[in-house]
Amino acid sequence: MKIAMLSPFYPYRGGIAQFSAMLYTALEKEGHEVKAFNFKRLYPNFLFPGKTQYVEEGDAIVIPGERLLDSVNPFSYCRTEKAIRAFRPDVLIIAYWMSFFVPGYAHIANRMKRHCKVITLIHNAIPHEPRFFDRPLASLFFRQSSAFVVMSQTVKDDLLKLIPQAQYIYNPHPLYHHFGEKRGKEESCRKLSLPAGKRTLLFFGLIRDYKGVDLLIRAMDGLDDNYQLIIAGESYGSFDKYRALIDSSPACARIHVYNRYIGDEEIPFFFSAADALVLPYRSATQSGVVSIACNYDLPMVATPVGDFPQSIGLPQTGIVVPEISPKAIANGVTGLFEPENLSFFRANIAKEKAALSWDVLAKALIEFSDTL
Repeated sequence: MKIAMLSPFYPYRGGIAQFSAMLYTALEKEGHEVKAFNFKRLYPNFLFPGKTQYVEEGDAIVIPGERLLDSVNPFSYCRTEKAIRAFRPDVLIIAYWMSFFVPGYAHIANRMKRHCKVITLIHNAIPHEPRFFDRPLASLFFRQSSAFVVMSQTVKDDLLKLIPQAQYIYNPHPLYHHFGEKRGKEESCRKLSLPAGKRTLLFFGLIRDYKGVDLLIRAMDGLDDNYQLIIAGESYGSFDKYRALIDSSPACARIHVYNRYIGDEEIPFFFSAADALVLPYRSATQSGVVSIACNYDLPMVATPVGDFPQSIGLPQTGIVVPEISPKAIANGVTGLFEPENLSFFRANIAKEKAALSWDVLAKALIEFSDTL
């Protein structure tokens, strides 16, 4: 089967590019002819809240392809559609996560659906920080698609509210396993200049308001000196309010901040230094960070939002707390570290790792495409 993929790929950084690269590789492994159609420009620089949109040299899975689509240049929409059509794919897979890309995506999907099946792989149907135009734009684009892949109950519900008759498959987010092997805790703590004798909590990823880092900092007030916290990731927006909370916290000396982009080669050290991942989110769909934690055998504590009750609560790979509050998060952390709980959650993580493979997703996607 000939498969076109329209998505960010290398040299763009972030979870969408990594996801698409892993899926591309799995589809090729299944014997399909796959071609990547990448962005020439993803975001105009003045709209991008971080320091750079690009990975550092050597810090990504390099996928060959054509860089054609400029998110804000309508002429590139036509060039991209013509290039995809010239490839003559049986299926076009489009990675979707925010409405900013709808003008180009909708144009391409509308024309390509006359020539092939168009499957939209939805990371987020509605953004975590929604605006009034997100739903109508998502609906406009989704109506150009033949079918959908969703990876969380929340995204499925959002899709069906917009397109009640949508054809879709649900497949959990596979594990990210390309960052390298797990390291020893002492080695990792030494690498990060951390004390090794404490129960180490990790918050990992972009720091944005909806992710509740402030709640986690305040939760540290209720945890004794046996616990320390790593906050690792680049802040989208000012970090000042978080710094003020840390400086005023009795746990200040036990909160270690790495407010920067974390390169792929560093990820094994952060996840190997930690004993648990904490997801104190105020809202969520699915999270790629959960799949990284499972890969490194880390149990989790999460708030009861998005897909966390399904992706963490149901397989019992951690604790989903009953409410979004610092006290609930602190109680969840102490409960997680009960010896019988830790061994129970780690055993369940081992079971999950066998099922959450990229091969499973690739095969499910192809089987689904054959039914359309």
